[in-house]
Parts: sequence; structure tokens; C-alpha cells
Amino acid sequence: MHPIRALFFSHVRSRDPPNMHDMAGDLLITRANLPLLLLVILSSTAVHGVPLPDPCAGRRIHVRRLPARFNTDLLRHCDGAFPLADHPLATPSCASLANHGLGPRTHNRSRSWYRTDVRLLEPFFHRRLLDRDCLADDPARADAVFLPYYASLDALPFLLDPAMLNFSGAHGAALAQFLATDRPRVLARRHGHDHFLVLAGPAWDYAQPADTDPRLWGTTSLLRRPEFDNFTFLTLESRAWPWQEHAVPHPTSFHPSSLPRLRAWIARARRSRRTALMLYAGTVTRPSRPNIRSFILAECANRTDTCTVVDCHGGSCALDPVRSMRPMLKAKFCLEPPGDTPTRRSTFDAVVAGCVPVFFEDASARTQYGWHLPPERYEEFSVTIPKDAVMLGGVQIMETLAAVPEEEVARMRERLLELAPRVVYRRHGSAAERMREASMDAVDIAVEGTLRRIRGRVRALEDGRPEAMYAMEDDDQEI
Repeated sequence: MHPIRALFFSHVRSRDPPNMHDMAGDLLITRANLPLLLLVILSSTAVHGVPLPDPCAGRRIHVRRLPARFNTDLLRHCDGAFPLADHPLATPSCASLANHGLGPRTHNRSRSWYRTDVRLLEPFFHRRLLDRDCLADDPARADAVFLPYYASLDALPFLLDPAMLNFSGAHGAALAQFLATDRPRVLARRHGHDHFLVLAGPAWDYAQPADTDPRLWGTTSLLRRPEFDNFTFLTLESRAWPWQEHAVPHPTSFHPSSLPRLRAWIARARRSRRTALMLYAGTVTRPSRPNIRSFILAECANRTDTCTVVDCHGGSCALDPVRSMRPMLKAKFCLEPPGDTPTRRSTFDAVVAGCVPVFFEDASARTQYGWHLPPERYEEFSVTIPKDAVMLGGVQIMETLAAVPEEEVARMRERLLELAPRVVYRRHGSAAERMREASMDAVDIAVEGTLRRIRGRVRALEDGRPEAMYAMEDDDQEI
């Protein structure tokens, strides 16, 4: 029971003092007498000396007010900047903005499934944070400062316009200038160690050295700006030494609006009949050079009765989640090879579907998402087959997975579905916010992890231990 409710009802049942019992016992909780109820609670607290715990202690967040050019104005250019994918079924660009960045519903009756563009994680995260308790209007009272900067959207001119390529080192310069000149005490108070923001992409895409010449296409130098050295960036994939960032799960298309909807989906995944041994969802074009994906495709081509291949080229599985989710519900194992970068959205689709993920290197998940998925327990819900063992050692993926006992597969699936709520980005809104009491979702865990990191760094700063500011010991610890 909530502390205030417990305190109130304890006094209703109490006979000491009698006058307070009489007053509270006859009290009906209505809008008209709510001030009186609060007076009763506060008075009884003073009488009995019971201090009310502060649920916001160490968790207050100030959402910095930025000029619209750093966030909402960027959404106005959706016609040219937001094609979700080069695919015939592509969602119209501006339609991706629907539902505060979740995208349009997959069909009219859907209340949990959306066509989500991952680049809109930044406005969606911003919207979810505004729903959160423990927001502080005064930055001096805040434990952390959130910057609602839509960084990946602001990067699009450097990535899409050839004329802007040579200026990609300037990404973030305008924000740095604003923070240094507008209320500079907010930034100077803790030298930026309490600031955080979301970056809807892999950290490597924003970590090109500023002096690179010629400039590399597809990347900017946002994370290389010295003004942002002390900030915490929540990215979809972190680098090998992520002192500046921490990875958060790739958004799937599943955004439940209530706890019953979440539980109903997990129940469906639990009872699903799984007839395929393994599944690969991704690009099916044979690579020019042999890699782990080419070995997977070769195995699957020879055993179509045991391996399902889902062609997700052009982002088609994000546009139409049924395309991949239905086969995942019928598969025991989902293969998650690295592609252009180690991590994949498909990993989190697999978790939601209860399809046991098969990894081929630790960088695909284990060393990335320590707050959301416990690194020391991967053997409980996943399988790892080193890619060198497949490519150089002759290990057959199909044989390896077929040798896993059915009872063990069932145990892994159950553990996976227990973890599924932790990687889901639930829908914004009051009904969804009440779900937090039962289960934290990807946003809740990301915020709590960030607050923990910031508290450690601020403590080290105040204690005069600069060497401890970038300690990573707790960054792989589950929230």
C-alpha cells in the first residue's frame, strides 16, 4: 500500500488521539475535502513523529527547455527527411510521427502494435519523460538534467545532403553554444556530469574524429565534441569503452497500453506451438565476402523444413511487424548475427516473441544492455555460438541447436518471457504509466540506470575523486 494511504487508514483504525479518529473516520475522500484530508495526514505525522519517505529522493529530473530548432522544428521537415525505408510499403514520412513517435497503428483495431521508425525514439522518449513523476522545474533542485535534443534527426542534413558532408563535424555545435550562454549555471553546476540525452542510433555513427579529412559519409562528430564529454548518451549501441554512453534496447513495434495487454501477449507467446527449429530475419542478399550471415543462409537453404528465413530488406519487417513476428512465434531459436554493426532490432523482436536468441559474438547484446538484460545470466535465456567456430571450425548451427534438450529450451523461453517487459517501450499515457508499479519497461530502466550513473559521478566529483568519475563497475549491473 502507498505510504500515505497506509498512514491514513492506520489513523482511521486508531483510537489515539480520539478526536483525529472521529474526524478521519467520517471523512469521505472527495475533491472538496481533499485539503482537509491532507491536513489530517500531515497533522498525524507530526503527532506520531513518523517521517514520510521522499519517493523522489535522488531521482528528480529537470527537463531543459530548448529552443524549438533543437526538437519540434526538426519534425516539420518530415516530408524529405523521414522516409522509413526504401520499400513499396513504406509508411508516408509524416505518418511516422503519429502517436508521439510510435508511428501509425498496424491496423485500425490495434492498441499495442505500431509501425515504429527507430529514429523517432528521441521524441517518444521525450514524451514519456514528461509523463514521469519527480520532475523538477528548478534545475538547482534536480539530480539530473534531461536535454530533449533530437540529435539523430538534426544529423539528417549531414547524412542526406552531399553539400553538407564536409560540415558534419559541426553537428551539435549550435546546442553547445546555447547551453554555454543560456543560463550557463545549469551546465556549470556539475560540469555537465548530470546531463543526459537520447541518441537514436549506434554511437559509432556519431563518433567520427572532428579532424577527419576527407569526411566519412554516414557519420558525424557529435560524440567527439569536447563540450559534451561529461554528458551521458543513451544510444542504441555503445562502443567498446562506453564511458560516454550506455546502450538501450532497439524499439520493437509492440507498445502495450495496459498491463492486461502486455500479459495477454506474453501468454500468447508462451502457448505458441513452435514447429521450426530456427529462424533468421534480415537481409537475404548474399554478401560479397563470406561472413556469418552467408553461412547461416547456406545452412537454411539446405534445410528449409527446419530453418525459416524472413526477408526484411528495406526495413519491411518494421513496416509490417506481422511479417516477422508470426514466424518468430513458431520458431524455437532466432539467429542474431551481426550486420553492419553488432546489434540488431531483431534481437528484441525475438525476446518479445519468446524465440530464444542465438548470438555469435558478445557485442551483439551481452556487453551492451547490462541494465536491461543481466549479462551474467545470458545462458539462462540465450545460446552463444562463436562465429569463428562456425566460419573456421566447421560447427553446424542446426546440429548445435537440435542437440539442446526440449526441457532446456522451455526453461530458456520462460526466462526470456519474464524479461520481455524490460525491453518493451510501452505506450505513453496514464494507463500505461500505472504499469510501472508491476513492471518497469525499457524507458523506466534506462532512466533509473542513468540516475545511478549520474549519482556515482556526482559523488566522485564532490569527493574530489576524478579517477572514479568514469568507473564502469556498475554499468553492467541489472536495474
